[in-house]
Amino acid sequence: MHPIRLFNTLGRELQEFQPVHPGKVGFYGCGPTVYNFAHIGNLRMYVFEDTLARALRYLGYEVRHVMNITDVGHLTGDDDSGDDKMVKSARERGQSVLEIARFYTDAFFRDTGLLNIRRPDVVCKATEHVADMIDLIRRIEANGYTYFAGGNLYFDVSRFPGYGRLALLNLEDLKAGARIEVDANKRNPYDFVLWFTKGKFENQALVWDSPWGSGYPGWHIECSAMSMKYLGESIDIHAGGIDHIPIHHTNEIAQSESATGKPWVKYWLHGEFLVMGKGKMSKSSGSFLTLRSLTDAGYEPLDYRYFCLGGHYRSQLQFSFEALDSARASRRSLGERLRTLRSQAEPAPAVPADGKARVWLDAFADHLAEDLALPRALADLWGLLRDPEVTPPEALAGAYDMDRVLGLGLREAAEAAPEEKAASPERAAQIERRIAERAAAKKAKDWARADAIRDELKAEGVLLTDGPSGTTWKLS
Repeated sequence: MHPIRLFNTLGRELQEFQPVHPGKVGFYGCGPTVYNFAHIGNLRMYVFEDTLARALRYLGYEVRHVMNITDVGHLTGDDDSGDDKMVKSARERGQSVLEIARFYTDAFFRDTGLLNIRRPDVVCKATEHVADMIDLIRRIEANGYTYFAGGNLYFDVSRFPGYGRLALLNLEDLKAGARIEVDANKRNPYDFVLWFTKGKFENQALVWDSPWGSGYPGWHIECSAMSMKYLGESIDIHAGGIDHIPIHHTNEIAQSESATGKPWVKYWLHGEFLVMGKGKMSKSSGSFLTLRSLTDAGYEPLDYRYFCLGGHYRSQLQFSFEALDSARASRRSLGERLRTLRSQAEPAPAVPADGKARVWLDAFADHLAEDLALPRALADLWGLLRDPEVTPPEALAGAYDMDRVLGLGLREAAEAAPEEKAASPERAAQIERRIAERAAAKKAKDWARADAIRDELKAEGVLLTDGPSGTTWKLS
């Protein structure tokens, strides 16, 4: 196994990765709340989680990757304010909550599939694990961390000494700086709900019986309960977006460790925002781009994956269509280079064991192991393919090996037919005029002129094909 260093948000430093069980990694990644389509900012996060799991496996670890699907309990405000996102979406669309959840879950996995994001080993829905959440809440309650008020069961953050350490928050400073009491039943504005009853919403669509009354779980409890069910009470890695640090992940730590009395997550990894214009992309703004928006504009899904690989997960990534154009051009050039190499060497051998190709592969592994430095790993791929000292068979084999992490479909790109070249609108109009001139010459039985026009176009890289419906053309 290759040694790894990861930037742990808990401590804000690069740390040597030492899993709970040597050689094995329990990895929990925050999944979607399925009330709307995932936007491309969301999808950047899932590309990050996918490449993290791929890199860990590439570097020799056995990985169990778990992801949740939130289909109940996530309010529009992470601090327990507002409506349930699922209920709000169902009401707006005139469908049931479960219909909404099924539709957007399917849409999510269609998008991730098009991006070559591998489905996690375990995908767990909140609605199918409510009993596990109730059991965990009962443990928290038995340990004295809860209180019941106004029909809801709350977690008392004042009873948990380490509250806020992930976000570098001081509880006393939080109390002093509090401006709005969003819930009059809370003893402290930063307390949070473990279980809602009808005291919160009188007509909640999905409710379950519990020791605290008929109701439903808070959003934060689901990740703790499901991660423990599938990965145990202490896990190696928890990943998600930086927006989850101050509330969601902070609350997850408090409730998990109050239940078990031991550390829950060893390494917290957080991805930065995709930004467009002056701010992050969000559904609440009502203006966001989906993967379908990009494909409708003529891009391929893997153009966007390539674009994401060009930015480090801990850095904001500025989206623009100009930047996506550049990513598309680079990916096309990559495909052309691979097809050239394949024409020179077929079939490719297994992964090169030595020689100059091995130097590039070792650098690739080293960059992955240094906090998932994917932009540098992508540069290693280009270095390998352009290195004159690397034979075509070894270059192909090395590229296919790197693609186990990059997920760009390099073998398929190498084996694909060459892409047809496109002409600019002005050039296309010029070619059509020449074809019309040739047709007029043929009608006048001026065969010499017609043949001359065909030859002139051929010399310019334009191939003509005459058929029953007329003459078509393409660039060679």
